[in-house]
Amino acid sequence: MEQRQFPPIKRIVVKIGSSSLICPTGGPNLSLIENMVYQLADLHGEGKEVLLVTSGAIGLGVRRLGYSRRPKTIPEKQAAAAVGQGILIHTYEKFFAEYNIPVGQVLLTREDFADRKRFLNARNTMFTLLRMGVLPVINENDTVAVEEIKLGDNDNLAALVGGLVDAEMLILLSDIDGFYTGDPSFAPARLIPEIREITPEIEMIASGSKDALGTGGMITKLQAARIAMHSDMIMVLADSREKNVVRRVVAGESLGTVFWPSIRLDNRRRWIAYSSTVQGKIHIDEGAAIALLRKGKSLLPSGVNRVEGNFEMGNTVSVVEPGGHEIARGIVNFSSAEIDAIKGTRTGERLKPVGCKGYDEVIHRNNMALNI
Repeated sequence: MEQRQFPPIKRIVVKIGSSSLICPTGGPNLSLIENMVYQLADLHGEGKEVLLVTSGAIGLGVRRLGYSRRPKTIPEKQAAAAVGQGILIHTYEKFFAEYNIPVGQVLLTREDFADRKRFLNARNTMFTLLRMGVLPVINENDTVAVEEIKLGDNDNLAALVGGLVDAEMLILLSDIDGFYTGDPSFAPARLIPEIREITPEIEMIASGSKDALGTGGMITKLQAARIAMHSDMIMVLADSREKNVVRRVVAGESLGTVFWPSIRLDNRRRWIAYSSTVQGKIHIDEGAAIALLRKGKSLLPSGVNRVEGNFEMGNTVSVVEPGGHEIARGIVNFSSAEIDAIKGTRTGERLKPVGCKGYDEVIHRNNMALNI
C-alpha cells in the first residue's frame, strides 16, 4: 500500500467516537478499548506524547440509568453524563494501568476555549501533564454544559485540543473509513484519499450523522478538519475497527482520508477564529472585502454597511461580505452601538460623535483571522 510522507510526529491527538466505543447492547466495547489502549501505550512507550479525546459518557450513562434511547432534555443528558463519565474513566484507567501509564481526566467546555485566560490555563495544564508522563483523557464536561456553552461534538473538541497543545497530528476514529464522494450506505461512492483544500464542493458532500448515540457526522468532521488545517496539523479520518489503525496511520500507511495543513494561523488568530465566542456580525461593502482579503488591510468604519447583534469593545464578531458569506472574524475596538453610529464615515468624521479612543480601525488586521 502507498505510504504517506509525514514529517516527524511528536504529539498526537486521537479521538474515538461513541459509535466505536459503545456496543449495540449499550455497554462499552471492551475489546476495542483494550486494543486502542495497547496502540496508544505503544506510541507512549516510543516517547510520543498522546492525548485521547473520548466520547461515550452520555451513551454509557444512558445504559446504566436504564434509558431505551438517548435522552432529549439537558438535565437528563447531564445526569447520564455524570454517571457515564465515571464508567468511562474507570475503564481507561484500568487498561492503561496494565502498561504503567497514569491517566488524567480533563473535562472541558466552550468557555475554557473562549476565555483567553482559561484557554492559556488549559494549555499549561496539558503541557504539565505531558511533561509528567501522564496521558490526558479528555471529554466535554456534559454534566455542566448547556446549549449556550456546549462545543456540541468531540470532533471539534479534538481539533481545538490539537491546536491548544500544538499537536502535529489529529486522528479521528469512528465507524466510517474516510471521506467519500457521497453517502456510501445509500449510493455508490468513492473514497477520497486526501484533501488539501475544503472547497464548496467538499462542503456539499458532507452530511449529518444518523447515529442514535453519537452527535457528530461528516459535517462536524469537516469543521474539525478546517481547524486542523489552519493549525498546521495533519488530520486523518479512519475506521476504528481497522487492525492497529493508529499505529498504521502514524507510520504513514494510506488508510482513510488525510487532510493536509494549509494556511497556518498564528496562535492568537487561531483563538479568534475557532475558540472565542462570536457576539455579533459586521456587514461590509465590496471595497472593504477586497481590502481585507487581497491587501491585508484593517477594517475601517468607511467600509461598514450595518451591524447585527449587541456587543462590546473587545468582543469577537463575524465579518460578512455583500454576498452573505463570512470572510473573517476579529476583535472589535468599538461597541455595536458605536460602530452603528460611525459606519460609512471617514476617520476625521468619526471621533467627535463617539469620543476619541485612539483607534482608527473597527478591527485591526492584527486582531483578525481571514478565510476561516
